[in-house]
Amino acid sequence: MLHIVACIKQVPDTKIIKMNPKTNTMDRASAPAILNPYDAHAVEEAVRLKTRYGGIVSVLTMGPPPAVKAIKKCIEIGADEGYMISDRAFAGADTLATSYALTKAIDKIAKIQPVDLIICGKMTIDGDTGQVGPGIARRLDMPPLTSVKKVVEINKEQGYAVVHRKLEDGYEVVQSTLPCLFSVEKEINEVPYSPMPNMIKAASYQPHIWSVSDLEDVDRTQLGLKGSPTIVSSVWAPQKPQGGSMLEGAAKEQVGKLLDIVMEKKELFQARGGV
Repeated sequence: MLHIVACIKQVPDTKIIKMNPKTNTMDRASAPAILNPYDAHAVEEAVRLKTRYGGIVSVLTMGPPPAVKAIKKCIEIGADEGYMISDRAFAGADTLATSYALTKAIDKIAKIQPVDLIICGKMTIDGDTGQVGPGIARRLDMPPLTSVKKVVEINKEQGYAVVHRKLEDGYEVVQSTLPCLFSVEKEINEVPYSPMPNMIKAASYQPHIWSVSDLEDVDRTQLGLKGSPTIVSSVWAPQKPQGGSMLEGAAKEQVGKLLDIVMEKKELFQARGGV
């Protein structure tokens, strides 16, 4: 029986979020909080593997109390258990500190039920780094398989997994020992509408919530801001591109004007140090 842990995050909906023009930071209050889309596909894949091979799916997140909603969404998708680590000591964590805290939580989950596979989304839409998954794998000394687009086989008895990893010009077939960690692409599956029994279960579900004191052997200097060597000095919205101009005249005349514009842009690019 497989025990799969899916690491998830609640994020602001970046399709709606606005920038604060005074502070040049994201105004998180301007957008609703949602389950990170990549993580939704990770949970869906975990549920599908549970259906194929039998087992249980646990989801894990780090965040403030409202992040419980993201766990409930995962229960709707089909996860069995939800765990959340929530403490002010985690605040301000970068990817290094986040992977450390989640690793400590996974260690505790593994004592309840040994973990065979960890699944993460490729990245979060509010950070776009894709570093937390591989960071967890490194700390747990297990192989990280990134950009997974298809899970071919999981064989717990013989201790291996076979996947397709997405490349720019195709994919590669990779076999890894278990336990291991996948970070998955959106194209790995389609997340369907949740069935009514799952929605009913999610409505009343209460996840396991742990503080720092509930975890074992934690070095507090590696948590939150203290454990975060990465600092974001500022964030700003890119300038909107200027509108183009219409080229008028006969076709030959338009081609001539277009070539003039291209040469002008080329000279400007080279003047700035381009090749």
